Amino acid sequence: MEEQDHRVIARRMDLFHQQEEGPGMIFWHPRGFAVYQLIEAEIRRHMQAAGFAELRTPQLLDRALWEASGHWQKFSEAMFVFEDGEQQKALKPMSCPGHVQVFKSRLRSFRDLPLRYCEFGACMRNEPSGALLGLMRTRAFVQDDAHIFCLEEQVEDEVAKFCRLLKAIYARFGFDDVAVGLSTRPAERAGEDAVWDRAEDMLAVAATAAGLDFKLQPGEGAFYGPKLEFVLRDNKGRAWQCGTIQIDMVMPERLDAAYTDSGGKQRRPVMLHQAVLGSIERFMGVLLEHHAGKLPFWLAPDQVVVASIGPAQVDYAEEVAADLSAEGFRAVTDLRPERLAKKIVDARQLGIPRFAVVGSSEAAGKAVSLRRDDGESEVLPVAKLVELLRSHELQKPPPSRAMTV
Repeated sequence: MEEQDHRVIARRMDLFHQQEEGPGMIFWHPRGFAVYQLIEAEIRRHMQAAGFAELRTPQLLDRALWEASGHWQKFSEAMFVFEDGEQQKALKPMSCPGHVQVFKSRLRSFRDLPLRYCEFGACMRNEPSGALLGLMRTRAFVQDDAHIFCLEEQVEDEVAKFCRLLKAIYARFGFDDVAVGLSTRPAERAGEDAVWDRAEDMLAVAATAAGLDFKLQPGEGAFYGPKLEFVLRDNKGRAWQCGTIQIDMVMPERLDAAYTDSGGKQRRPVMLHQAVLGSIERFMGVLLEHHAGKLPFWLAPDQVVVASIGPAQVDYAEEVAADLSAEGFRAVTDLRPERLAKKIVDARQLGIPRFAVVGSSEAAGKAVSLRRDDGESEVLPVAKLVELLRSHELQKPPPSRAMTV
């Protein structure tokens, strides 16, 4: 239905827009960018706790690097290419080769591994205009891109850690139904069959050890390695492939990434590519449709609106909002000379989860009237409102199910 479309929800909530001058691009409005930054901050928090170091790599790189990595042969038609004298350069469609360059920038020992990098990688892909669809399919997007350089014997533990990380993050955003597929070698691929045999065996063993009940997806792997794909099911029953972790034993060879083993010999690390969301833009579209715009309290761009009944309460409404802001909440005021019913409807349209009213009696008692979800109201002191907004019941994620197919 139209009202469930994330583009319709975004117009109602004043989150973003698109226009002809920037096909496949997003014009983020302040409220939409606030949600975007909250998503990014949540991922950053989890990645730091998981031992990842955040970095930033160039968006424009020479064609020679993309040829060496194999991306030119596979993705050149979808890359934005620029002439630079006699050379060609391309905007990155993904961050993997850049992360390898950081790994290669100094000598690495087996003692350094596993080495974990993450990046909010700004990527560009020249998607066909007919395939563009709001946040779900864009030309400019940001991937929560991460790579682990490790030993073969460390793969199993790293895959298990990723599964725990992914499960915690999905639950935080309100998703508890996750299916898993193991995608094996495609017909068009890089690397020898023996390398693929090892990579597929490692990933299957790691997935089983992590307790995943996965479905085999022959021929659906990346061109450089097999992958686990994590598919969310939203509250409308639709499936969205978001997270992935991939074993790559090809790119380290092609880009000459190496470490020194305990005997002083040069070895190739295993490279794990991983992403929890896939792209922030697409995941936000899924979120908006999953929650029908009623985002969890912690994720709402504005968490509480303080509405005055009349002009005499304007100063007090601003005082309450300032107090709430000082406590760390995203509070706004509605001081318009509108009927209270109109203010309630407008707050609901914007997806603001809490609505506090101040009239003459509330101002006199230094309190607010908090409108509950059932339409009833409760008068309580501002300190009690702060306590309620902080309560676990408002911010806890739903219980998680095990990941299945």
